[in-house]
Amino acid sequence: MSAIDLHVHRWVPPESPGLPTLLLLHGTGGDENDLLPLGRQLLPGAAMLSPRGNVLEQGAPRFFRRLAEGVFDIDDLHRRTDELADFVAAASTEYGIDPKSLYAVGYSNGANIAGSTLLSRPAVLAGGVLFRAMVPFEPATTVPLSGKRVLISAGKLDQMISPAGTERLATILRGAGADVDLEWQPTGHGLTAGDLKAAQRFFAAVP
Repeated sequence: MSAIDLHVHRWVPPESPGLPTLLLLHGTGGDENDLLPLGRQLLPGAAMLSPRGNVLEQGAPRFFRRLAEGVFDIDDLHRRTDELADFVAAASTEYGIDPKSLYAVGYSNGANIAGSTLLSRPAVLAGGVLFRAMVPFEPATTVPLSGKRVLISAGKLDQMISPAGTERLATILRGAGADVDLEWQPTGHGLTAGDLKAAQRFFAAVP
């Protein structure tokens, strides 16, 4: 089996040249179609690669297993992160994606595996927009993230993720050299117009 077959996915070719490519990573219960409308709003005309998570939690697709709310199965997280990174590398070859222009856009579980990918397989991504992310794991060594751009858009009233956890993620990424914007939205775990506007600003500043 080819690495591109590791994930059921959607590929939407670019309509406008010169734009970044979006790697869309859904939250728990989503699928490869879930974030396509969001991607079109964030960057109209951009190419989009949208895989489905391979783990099922009571029938709901996820990108990796968890032991409880906010408690990750770290061994599975690392295995699934490598699996996703191998898929992205194969898809980049198959579809002609430049990794230097590939940005993850992840929500919740998808944001967490995007963060994990940046921390363990950074070569496959140029950066990412992480909606409602928490620390995926504490890296034993500092990975080189210089030149990577990351937006973390967090909810001040999010009952699933503590503000300290969000701040810790930003600290880890900045400590590795990433250019990190952390924006707080006056809301909970769900996405709002403020998240959309923050991400649109982020992509407007991408070279």
